[in-house]
Amino acid sequence: MGAGIVKEESYMRLTKWTIGLTTLVLVASACSSTSSTAAPTGGGGSSDRSAISIEVVTHGQASDPFWSIFKNGVDQGGKDMGVKVTYSAPDTFDMVKMGQLIDAACAKQPTGLVISLPDATALGPSVTKCVTAGIPVISANSGSDAFAALGILTHVGQDEAVAGRAAGVRMKDAGGTKAICVNQEVGNAGLDARCNGFAEGFAPGTSTVLQVDLKDPTTAQQKIAAALTADPTIDTVMALGPTGSTPTIAALKDMGNSSIKVGTFDLSQEVLAAITDGSMLFAIDQQQYLQGYLPITFLTLYKLYGLMPGGGLPVATGPGFVTADNVETVKANTGTTR
Repeated sequence: MGAGIVKEESYMRLTKWTIGLTTLVLVASACSSTSSTAAPTGGGGSSDRSAISIEVVTHGQASDPFWSIFKNGVDQGGKDMGVKVTYSAPDTFDMVKMGQLIDAACAKQPTGLVISLPDATALGPSVTKCVTAGIPVISANSGSDAFAALGILTHVGQDEAVAGRAAGVRMKDAGGTKAICVNQEVGNAGLDARCNGFAEGFAPGTSTVLQVDLKDPTTAQQKIAAALTADPTIDTVMALGPTGSTPTIAALKDMGNSSIKVGTFDLSQEVLAAITDGSMLFAIDQQQYLQGYLPITFLTLYKLYGLMPGGGLPVATGPGFVTADNVETVKANTGTTR
């Protein structure tokens, strides 16, 4: 227990450091867009940013509500830095296809590569080939526990185990004793860490993983409803994203059950509406806009000046909690940065 507390305190200090770093990066990018600079003395050579190209490969499609905000950050990072960015992802959660996309991206010999890393075992060979070829790589969103071993320069994201524990503690404090954790991608290391962390934080309450296929939301809703009906002692549902919380809320509405406590990771308009009307306690915001934006900035500055933050540790973008107390502020930025 003591080691866990030390880790979370260290992570919170890192989060505060990241906020300061992010502010500095945004100020620096604003300055670079309005003034010329002398030739860099650090890592890169030419100061012509138009020659910089960065490939981005993730496991999430830009049409997904979560990943569309991530891509907004990628696009804005490219505009602010004055560099070319290209975003690609498989049509579904497919590690074979994603590995092929990473191979194709590296074959272009880009200035840098940004990847999500949901399965280090499956994607490791492709990532290693890129690193061996001398391409700077940053991971984002998932991969905080595996990036360093693959030679990735730094990771930008949220420690999913820490976030899961925080969610579990919050649900326990709200009176929860028995939960299901709705997982739409069992085998995704980041999502598995969320459920595992939630179970740790929720203890001595118990939590069971419920696997659903969110490509079929109707069946997912039915499966969630069946689990809750089969065990009326379940008083808590933790979803791992909006595509899991939406069928959960729908199932509870159809059941006429307003007593079960619901929380989720990540944001959507439906999630914010549920928090507003009281049918959801909270959502964890990992600030995926920054997960898209910061790697583009970091790789640009690495090319120009040899700068890279992190010091071997992930650069934290979360967790933050959206509740009834701050939901209106978040709603004002929906669809752009949240």
